[in-house]
Amino acid sequence: MRIGIDYTAAVNQTAGIGRFTRGLVSALADVDRDNDYVLFYTQPRGPARGPLFPDHPNFQERPIPVSDRTLTIIWYRLGLPLAVDLFTGAVDLFYFPNHVQPPLRRGASVVTVHDLSFLMVPECADAGLRAHLERVVPASVAAADFITADSENTRNDIIALLDVPEERVEVVYGGLESSLRRVEDQAILEGIRRKYRLHFPFILHVGVIEPRKNLSRLVQAYQLVRERTRLAHKLVIAGGLGWLYHDVFREVEELHLGDDVVFPGFVPDQDLPALYSLADVLAYPSLYEGFGFPPLEAMACGTPVVCSNSSSLPEVVGDAAITVSPTDVEALADGLISVLEDRRMQTELVERGRTRAGLFTWEASARKLVGCFERAGSYRLGPGQVSLGR
Repeated sequence: MRIGIDYTAAVNQTAGIGRFTRGLVSALADVDRDNDYVLFYTQPRGPARGPLFPDHPNFQERPIPVSDRTLTIIWYRLGLPLAVDLFTGAVDLFYFPNHVQPPLRRGASVVTVHDLSFLMVPECADAGLRAHLERVVPASVAAADFITADSENTRNDIIALLDVPEERVEVVYGGLESSLRRVEDQAILEGIRRKYRLHFPFILHVGVIEPRKNLSRLVQAYQLVRERTRLAHKLVIAGGLGWLYHDVFREVEELHLGDDVVFPGFVPDQDLPALYSLADVLAYPSLYEGFGFPPLEAMACGTPVVCSNSSSLPEVVGDAAITVSPTDVEALADGLISVLEDRRMQTELVERGRTRAGLFTWEASARKLVGCFERAGSYRLGPGQVSLGR
C-alpha cells in the first residue's frame, strides 16, 4: 500500500500529539518495509524540529505550501475535499493521528482519537476549541474507515459517546523512547539543576498548564504536605501555558506559596530524563487523560508516581503507582507524604514502575497500527472512495 500520513502535529507540536506522531512514525520506519509512506505537512510554525523524518527509502516527505490554519479553514469550515494528493501523488490510505479527518476525494482512512476530554470535562476546555472539536471529531469518526484510540478507556468513550461499532475501534498505546531512563551522571544532573534553578528537593509535575491537569488541587495538596510534615520539598510545575491557567497562579498567590511553587516553563525532551531523575516523586492528578505520558516517563527514569484514579491512568500505570481520586485533596496529600516518607514504598514503586514502563514500546504500537491499516480496507468506504481489500 501507499499510505499518506498527516505529519503536521509532528512538525508543529513539541509534546503530546506531536510526540505521539513522531514516536509512532519513527517506529513505523523500523518495522514496516513493505508499505510506502508519504508524510505530508503544512508550513512549520517555527524552525523545524529534528530529527523529524525517517531516513528510509519507503518514506517520503511532502510539504504543503499553506499554514495549518489555512488548511483547517479549507477543510473544516468550507468542507472542501482533501487535495493533498496533488502533492503526494495517489495514495491508497490516509492516516490522521490528530483527532480529525478532513473531507477526502479518494482512499480509505484511519484516524486516531486521543481522548474525548472536550465531551467528558467540557468545563476544562477553551470554548472555541471545544466548539470546533464537538463539530469535527464526531464527523471524522463517522467518516473514517477505522479508528484507533490511545487506551481502552478512550476506546470505550468513543464507542459509547460517538456510537461507533466496537469492531471499528482498536487500541494503539503510546510508547516510550529509549532515551527515557534514569540519569546517574552527576555532571548532567547538576547542569539541569543550574539551568532550571532547582537546588532543592522537589515534587514534580510535567504537562501543559490547563484546567484538565487539576493543578489548583495539586497546589492545595502541596500546602497540606507542608503543614503536616517537615519535608523541605518544593513543588515544580514544568510545562508551557495552555488555556484558562490563571486559577493556578491565583491559588499559589492566595496560599502564599510564591517562593515554594516553581514554574520553569516548557522543558524540552532532551532535559526530561534528568528532570525526572532529580525529582523525588511525580504528582499527576489529571481529571481526564486519553493516555498520559508523564507517569510512564517518570517510571522509566526510576521516579515513583502518585496520580489520579480517573480515565485511562489506572489502565496505564497498573499497580506501579499510588492512585487517588483527583478531586480528593486530602488523599493526594496523603499519597505524596507516604511516598516521600516511606523508603520501602519508594523502592517498591520504583521497581514496579520500571517493569511497567517497559511494557510500552513504540515498536509494538507501530506493528499494531500497521494491522489497523490493513483492516481499514475491509470496511465499506464512502462514495467515490476505493476499497483496498486485504
